[in-house]
Order: sequence, then C-alpha cells, then structure tokens
Amino acid sequence: MPEETPVPEVTLADIESARETLHGVAVRTPMEESRWLSALAGGPVHLKCENLQRTGSFKIRGAYTRIARLSADERARGVVAASAGNHAQGVALAASLLGIRSTVFMPEGAPIPKEKATRAYGAEVVFHGKYIDQSLVGAREFAERTGAVLIHPFDHVDIVAGQGTAGLEVLEQAPDVRTVLVPTGGGGLVAGMAIAIKALDPTVRLVGVQAEGAAAFPASLLAGEPVALEQMSTMADGIAVGRPGDVPFRAIRGCVDEVVTVSEESLSRALLSLAERAKLVVEPAGAAAVAALLDDPSHFTTPAVAVLSGGNIDPLLLGKVIRHGLAAAGRYLSLSVLIPDTPGGLATLLGELAELQANVLEVAHERTSPQLLLDEVEVQVQVETRGADHAATLLARLRERGYTVHE
Repeated sequence: MPEETPVPEVTLADIESARETLHGVAVRTPMEESRWLSALAGGPVHLKCENLQRTGSFKIRGAYTRIARLSADERARGVVAASAGNHAQGVALAASLLGIRSTVFMPEGAPIPKEKATRAYGAEVVFHGKYIDQSLVGAREFAERTGAVLIHPFDHVDIVAGQGTAGLEVLEQAPDVRTVLVPTGGGGLVAGMAIAIKALDPTVRLVGVQAEGAAAFPASLLAGEPVALEQMSTMADGIAVGRPGDVPFRAIRGCVDEVVTVSEESLSRALLSLAERAKLVVEPAGAAAVAALLDDPSHFTTPAVAVLSGGNIDPLLLGKVIRHGLAAAGRYLSLSVLIPDTPGGLATLLGELAELQANVLEVAHERTSPQLLLDEVEVQVQVETRGADHAATLLARLRERGYTVHE
C-alpha cells in the first residue's frame, strides 16, 4: 500500500509571514467592548469585528495569502474556488488585486448579495450543487480540466496561516483575554487563530462554535480523523461544511480546547441581539460565537473575545432572521384563543391585550371547525411583547380571565 501523504503543519512563523504578505490588503478589524454581553458573562467580553473586514469577512486574509504565493506559471493559469460567498469574495478580490483570472463555484441558492459582490470583484460565477462540498467537487473538476489552481476555502497551509493573522490581532487588542470563541465550519479560521494564540499564550482557551445542523467536528474529533456528515441543515451557510479539512483538523486537535454547537434559534437570537445592542450587522454564521455565549454565559472564562466572522447577509434573510429571533426571544407571540360568539367578544379580547400593553399585529377568525362549539369562535392573534417575561404574564392573565389559550 502507498504511504499516506503527511498532513502539513502550520506554524507561528507561517502566520507572521502571512501578516507581512497581507500588509496594506487586509485591515486590522476593530475590537469592540460589549457591555451587555459582559453583564451576562460576569466579566469583560469583546467582539472581534471581522464583519468589518474587506469583503465583509475574514476570508480575504487566507485567500490573498494563498494567491499571492503562487508562481508566475500558476498565476497565468488562473484560479478557481468553491464557496457559499465569503471565500468567493475573498478569492475574487485577491485575484483582482494581483491581476489573475478567477472562477468561483457556488452552491445553488447562495445569497444573492454574495453572488453579486463576487461578480463585481471580477470573478466568473458557476452554480454547482446544493452544498459547499458539492461545489468543491465541481471546482476540482474545473481545475483538472483547465489547469486553474484550486484555492481551497480552508484546507491549505497558506489559507490557515492567513486566517491566523486574526489571532495575532486578538492578543494585541485584548492581551488579558482568557477565552476566544470562533465560528467554525471547515476549520480554517479557528485553526489559524488557535495556532497563533496558543504559541504566544498557551493559557488562553480556544472554543470552536458550530451550527447544530452542520456540526462535523464533534464526531470527527471523537473518531480522531475528519468524518463527513451525511446531511446538513442550517441557515448559517458560511459554516455549513460537511467535512473538516485535514490541515485545520490537525491544528484543531492539538490547539482547540472545545467545540460547542448552537441551535438555529440561538443563532437568530444572537443576530438580533447584535443588531439591537451592538448596532452590528452580521450573517448567521458570523453570530455563532455570540450565540454560544448567550446560551451559557457562565461557561466561558472572562475576559472573553467572540469573533464575528462575517457580515454578508441577504437583506431578505436578515428580515426573516430578525423576525425569527424576535419570536425566539418571546417578542412575538402567536396565540389561538377561544372567545364567545357574541357581539363584543373580539373587542373584549382586544381590550384585554391592550390593557396588558401587547401590540396586536394580526387577527384572524375561525368559525367553522368541528373542534368548535356552536357558541365559540377561535381567534388567531399575533402580538408583539416586550420579551419572554411579558409574554408569560400575558398568557397567565388571559387564562385567569377564563380564556382557553393555545400557543
């Protein structure tokens, strides 16, 4: 049997070299103190705002590092990548800055703003497959057919090294940090940051955060090798990766202390909270680290840094996620209430809701149902509340007044 090719290792020296390469290209993104998260966690929490990076995510760090190191012959053949959007934009911009032709394979249904931005940066876009992994198959076939150089989104030493430059910045901007939480898909960002941070301060705890519906790392770490998921389901397209990369997996096994998962509801709440409290727009994947903090704020030692990995979100999805986040936070309440089929029955119910300071958004009647008595009407009502406690008070009060209420 042929010997397996050893997985290359990324070092602190690689990351420091990448920083030199990125000088004047990637920006040093802000580190913002979050008072509301600090109050929840019982200690200082800061946000590393990679959503404010060029192209709207950290991906330009790795993409430019990789492409800048290509030989003249490789540059002449052009580059190809597979991405749901953030890596696509990073590759497109990096290639454009370096005068190289680029083609990007994107999964069908990729966010429209990401597609348009990728084209605007000069790349040709090809839709292929439902997930990034399937797009990557198409990109590899294209590379074999045309000779273009494949710029992998996470599984290459230069990509990991480039992403690791964010870790250097974290230690400079928050030198007393004890925990760093990083959104995790294929693993390039958390691997690079972990290598940099652990090399300079091994006492810092590194935590990768995955979406529950696309969490390949827990099973892979248990197995001791990358294991592919059979299926994925998450709105966090930026971290929807079915199999960890070999290069980042090696680093994550050695440098990352924990990998946690967060639900779609938690992602929605985090995205909403960041918009409301921090005045920052992030995509679902970019909110994963904050979602983990909100789920269990006492679990993470402070001072803590939560990385906001990207801010490229379709405005239509943003509206849906905000509504979902409001519902998850108890700010929207959909009720089914039985009222007497008598004049003034609906007005009385609406009066009760007004007295409880609930804002009625929608009302619908149901009169013809085999579950209803002849003198009953079912009212479907959606109300806006001030939060979970207010919603619970509202439900209790309606039931005290004799209404049959179902959520």
